Amino acid sequence: MTRWVMVADLGRCVGCQTCTAACRHANATSPAVQWRKVLDIEVGTYPNVRRTFVPVGCVHCIDPPCMHVCPSTATRQRADGIVTIDYELCIGCAYCMVACPFQARYKVTQPAFAYGERMQNEAQRHDPARLGVAQKCTFCSDRVDFGLENDLTPGVDPQATPACVNSCIADALHFGDVEDPESNVSVLLKENKHFRMHDELKTGSGFYYLWESAEGDSKAGTEAPERGLQPGLSGIAPVLQSQWDWRAAGNFIGGGSGTGLLIATAVASFAGVSIRPFGLLALALIGLGLFLAWLETSQPLRVLRNVFFHPQRSWMTRESLAAVSLLPLGFAAVWLTSTTLISLAAISALGFLYCQGQILKAAKGIPVWRTERIVSLIMVTGLTEGVGLYLVVSRALYSWLTPVAVYEALWLVTIAAVVRGILWMAYRRAVELDAPTLARDALSKAHSKTILVGLGLPLAVLAVAVIFPAITLRHLESLAAVAGLGAVAGGWYMKFIILLRAAFNQGYSIERTPQRGTGGGGRGIKPGW
Repeated sequence: MTRWVMVADLGRCVGCQTCTAACRHANATSPAVQWRKVLDIEVGTYPNVRRTFVPVGCVHCIDPPCMHVCPSTATRQRADGIVTIDYELCIGCAYCMVACPFQARYKVTQPAFAYGERMQNEAQRHDPARLGVAQKCTFCSDRVDFGLENDLTPGVDPQATPACVNSCIADALHFGDVEDPESNVSVLLKENKHFRMHDELKTGSGFYYLWESAEGDSKAGTEAPERGLQPGLSGIAPVLQSQWDWRAAGNFIGGGSGTGLLIATAVASFAGVSIRPFGLLALALIGLGLFLAWLETSQPLRVLRNVFFHPQRSWMTRESLAAVSLLPLGFAAVWLTSTTLISLAAISALGFLYCQGQILKAAKGIPVWRTERIVSLIMVTGLTEGVGLYLVVSRALYSWLTPVAVYEALWLVTIAAVVRGILWMAYRRAVELDAPTLARDALSKAHSKTILVGLGLPLAVLAVAVIFPAITLRHLESLAAVAGLGAVAGGWYMKFIILLRAAFNQGYSIERTPQRGTGGGGRGIKPGW
């Protein structure tokens, strides 16, 4: 088997950005798009400062998270390890972008040119198929394929080698077959100490960094990378993701609340409570969430056809399939007021809610999403919001529930809020171990409001109802609605923070700084952590 990889010698890279220019010329990318770029990283404090230039781009993982999450199968992996994108299949949902921990993917929705207006060479090479879809480094697969067809060796013969490698003036970039023990890259990896960025995520990066010869004995190289919010590293430290905005958050808020309300409606239907008003609102919320998610895509006309292509791995596909069964069952249940159908719809709703949690967990590029705790938190939050909404709607419709049922629902929403509060704190503890500093700060700032509104309000109302039953009986529905409103508001605020305020990406890091001259390799850096 063949596996093409790239090797960067950090001791030789001079940060000239020639590889960046060569890549843009070879692939005709937009001005703001850099499939290959070079980071300028400083480690240490004066006078002991090390400056390192680090080429980055798509690393063509062995186990690429971008491919697994793609609902349309637009992202695929060739037998030789190169990860590709089919622009005709991509729906522009940007799921692959938040799943990539290397910030290697781009999406351009409008034509952009170097000098504002389209120049003649740009007009000739502009590719409209790249608009509104994901794009990234391809390891110049067209050149690799051309070379193999003409008995050339990729990484050795220039015609068969990626443009960035050919252009490197310092001979810092190398390309070859890592499965061949005699290849140029295999020899380099044997003769030099090396690391792969974000290796702890176990994606199997196909991009190696050399930092010291195998004979080197630098003791500093064994130290853990420096951490912290160092100044001057704004392009390297984690930044807040911008691929998913309020529309994506609306899907998680509307879909979560709607499915929770539908499940609560199904349970209440066994007690003879009407399905229709609660069921209609639940379906409207789910539909609104899906509509907002549809608006998030850049190729909306492809969505209904392409989103169902990857049920084997993509949780976005699975969420869509759950919606396909959930919505017809829900509308049929509302129309026929059928307890059986609303129960079946509730089962589909539970699956839909589970898929929402897994969608976030599969996004390896966002540390606060990829934790195991996110799934249970999202599910319990949705169920809590559902019971809370049920109480609010019941009060708005003037006594659809008996006082006993309201009291029981008040207990239920409070217990759900307590469980959610416990899961929220467990989630925060998990994130403390694996998230950027700014992400942890965002969650910390939101903690008191989340607990006060989402948990404190239901607890306070229940306490009043238990301590003063005679006084509160006349206003029980109103008090229960206040508790429900608190449960809903707390859940919505929590999701808003997780999706839009704490969603910092992985950023960049290096395990070691390179050997320079007679000096050995040194300590690396993981800025923003």
